[in-house]
Amino acid sequence: MGLSRLAALHGVATSFSPSADVTVSVPDDTVTAVLAALGVDADTPADVRRSLAAAESAAASRLLPPTVVAWSGEPLPAALAALPAGARLTVDPEPGTTGAPRPLRMRVLPAPAPVENAPKTPTWWTEPPLGVHRLTVRTPDHRHITATLVVAPDRVPQPPPRTHGFLVQLYSMLSARSWGMGDLADLADLAAWAGRTLGSGFVQVNPLHAAVPGRPTDPSPYRPSSRRFPDPVHLHIESIPEYGHVGEPGRAALDDLRQEAAALREAVLNKGALIDRDAVWALKKQALEIVHEVPLTPGRRAAYCDFLAAQGQALEDHALWCALAEVHGSQWRAWPAGLRDPRSPQSARARTELLDRVDFHSRLAWLTDTQLATAQSAARESGMPVGIVHDLAVGVHPDGADTWAQQDAFARGMSVGAPPDAFNAHGQDWGLPPWRPDALAASGYAPYRDLLRGLLAHAGALRIDHVMGLFRLWWVPEGRPPTEGAYVAQDAEAMLAVLVLEAHRAGAVVVGEDLGTVEPGVREALARRGVLGTSVLWFERDWAGSGRPLAPGAWRQGCVATATTHDLPSTAARLTGEHVTLRHRLGLLTHPLERELAEDAADTAEWLAYLARLRLLPEGEGDEEAAVRAVHRFLRSTPALMSGVWLPDAVGDRRPQNLPGTWDQYPNWRLPVADAEGHPVTLEEITASPRLHRLMAVLTDGPESRTAPPDARPS
Repeated sequence: MGLSRLAALHGVATSFSPSADVTVSVPDDTVTAVLAALGVDADTPADVRRSLAAAESAAASRLLPPTVVAWSGEPLPAALAALPAGARLTVDPEPGTTGAPRPLRMRVLPAPAPVENAPKTPTWWTEPPLGVHRLTVRTPDHRHITATLVVAPDRVPQPPPRTHGFLVQLYSMLSARSWGMGDLADLADLAAWAGRTLGSGFVQVNPLHAAVPGRPTDPSPYRPSSRRFPDPVHLHIESIPEYGHVGEPGRAALDDLRQEAAALREAVLNKGALIDRDAVWALKKQALEIVHEVPLTPGRRAAYCDFLAAQGQALEDHALWCALAEVHGSQWRAWPAGLRDPRSPQSARARTELLDRVDFHSRLAWLTDTQLATAQSAARESGMPVGIVHDLAVGVHPDGADTWAQQDAFARGMSVGAPPDAFNAHGQDWGLPPWRPDALAASGYAPYRDLLRGLLAHAGALRIDHVMGLFRLWWVPEGRPPTEGAYVAQDAEAMLAVLVLEAHRAGAVVVGEDLGTVEPGVREALARRGVLGTSVLWFERDWAGSGRPLAPGAWRQGCVATATTHDLPSTAARLTGEHVTLRHRLGLLTHPLERELAEDAADTAEWLAYLARLRLLPEGEGDEEAAVRAVHRFLRSTPALMSGVWLPDAVGDRRPQNLPGTWDQYPNWRLPVADAEGHPVTLEEITASPRLHRLMAVLTDGPESRTAPPDARPS
């Protein structure tokens, strides 16, 4: 009982429910290990008693939590409403806040007698402006506390209704000028074309976070070294202004590198080679070293200095980690002892000794940032109301720059994953260390705020992978199977408030990936704050009733509606059952092939019959391309604010970009976009594809469009 109480006080769940009617207890050893990662000693019964007494005493005497949230225009938060009469509050506004040039001072008045229709906000409260402020409270009995006060608007910005766009993994979209993988110039080009030609409202890409260097690099964009800074592998070298001013012999070296890059591109597009990020980076890094020798013009130097000042310590740490990784390898826990601490004297000396390399990596961050800005500008100038939708991975690589620079913020010996459920009896371990909720709260969520601010700087919207992580995450202790993990709660109110505030400041939409098992109340909490969800056609059924396809009018408005994602089969592969045979070849099926094929065929047939009844399949059955169009006609007939087209779907690609459950059995994250025959296609060929234009007419006002009655129900 004591351990359970101690765990509850620290947000650690001692049970979980893999299904509605099943509750599973978390092993005590797991609870003890998770508490230890949170700095709580619970090894023995005596330790539990001491830690529990300390936690209960701290809770009883605590005036305020470390971070307090106030939603603009909403009732006073309970933590402030509970302050004793006579308490004095001082709010020191966030630097740069408008509307509050000096501290705000308030005094808690005694609660008046209950009056019918009395205002919910007390008269003594003066709402501070939006921002992250310092709150100081002094009580009449001489208690004193300082906390962070986050004042957030009630909702994030919303997209215009009925906008459509593309979803694409940037690396997979090569143009005729790419260096072996898609880059930021390709992204800008796609956005400019889609906005001007198709009236598209957005382009959503995979995470562009910095990867962990090394050969081979982990190809997954969802396991980065840093989520705070982008990866310079996405740079388009020729677009860097200094590139045009390289003299001899650097010019000849650059020409040689371009020829090698052309060979990489040719191998991917015409010789069946996979995208080789390491090979691309090896060439780009050599080119960037040459370009780096060209002095910046005064204006460019001033812009770079402004960038350095704005990014501050975070960029300095990131660049130093990159420089040290060149010398000692990317596993920082194996570095010389003094260098494992970014604040040690040895690390301080390294900043001086490696100054040129720190400047090089800082410059790359700046160059990448400028090309990200260019891509968003191209999107908005094309008429896109949203523009580029960036993606935030759920975590970072345990050996990366973020874990080195922010060691106190991460839980040691823990990994994020998913508990066992009806679809995966073994659970999942994603190998990503979680942030410590207590450390985030104590810092006023500074790492989280900085992360969001960086990602939103050049984004029209932000997609958050596994958005349920804002509420809780499944922690798996090192050395234990995923079945022996435990849920650890976040302060969801604070996580949401920071997200809403930063999105409001950036004028950006927020999309949450909320597929799979979702804790009750999470979708409602996100919707209340204007965070859109993700709805994939094949999963949208009346699960609480008939189990049949969900009628278009029954879909939620606040979502991005799509037919597939990077982790799912392409629409053509699903319609033909090829995704089942692929999983069979790789030994991933849990039932006999014949049974899986039959169940999949029945599911597809039910959807196609429904589409036909809705008059969305006028071409009749047996036409794969027509069926893909019918699926997207259905998406258009829903009330979803945003409709996303998986770019490979537009040209008939049949291969998934990622096949969960595989590692080297399948070329995850390394495939170029291909046509229906499996031949890779360039960006130029994609934009000229008649198949693409026939599909996109479905989502515009072209002759291919046809809308189903929104209240149509399956018969």
